[in-house]
Amino acid sequence: MDHLPESPPSHPTLQADFTWRKWQAVISDRSNPSKPIYTVHYRPFAISSQIIYKSAADDTTIGTGTLHAFSINADYKLHGRKGQIKAFKRWKTAYTHLSSAYSDTDTSLTTMTWTSSSNFKTWDFICLDSQQMPVAKFSANLWAVKKIGQIEFLGPKATSAAVRDEIVVTGLTLMYCMVLRTSSLLSFFGAIFARPGPIKSDA
Repeated sequence: MDHLPESPPSHPTLQADFTWRKWQAVISDRSNPSKPIYTVHYRPFAISSQIIYKSAADDTTIGTGTLHAFSINADYKLHGRKGQIKAFKRWKTAYTHLSSAYSDTDTSLTTMTWTSSSNFKTWDFICLDSQQMPVAKFSANLWAVKKIGQIEFLGPKATSAAVRDEIVVTGLTLMYCMVLRTSSLLSFFGAIFARPGPIKSDA
């Protein structure tokens, strides 16, 4: 029996393909997978693991993510601006970061919240705006060998390039952070001694 073709997504959607041999992911528009938009280079096996996000068009670095062996928070840099993805809860996937892309002004930042849900097959990371409305969803395939997931953008800023950059950097950094937390004994003790809570505007 022929397989039915996948229906096109109703919202702008990126897909992430991962190469384990090179610890590298290629992110492209789901409607045009042959043309990469980002490359993601993961450097594990260090006290502070680093993730490097590059534009596929010119190989320039747009951002980085840093994971820590003990701390359950993660750090990132996006177009030169440093930020933190801070745990809001100790044992649940609830994180916040300060956003410039979703802010209504050029001089202030707005707080974004990440939550998650999971089943046997996928792990969904959902980004909520300051009004707790979903603006993006990163669905990670727990059993995928290559196609590790997709990022769907929602709301009035779904087509913004600045939003796309921010969600890619913060969303994938959070995913790698949670993978580390679920597989590391140090991260378990880090959660015990962590001080979760709302992110501060100077973080």
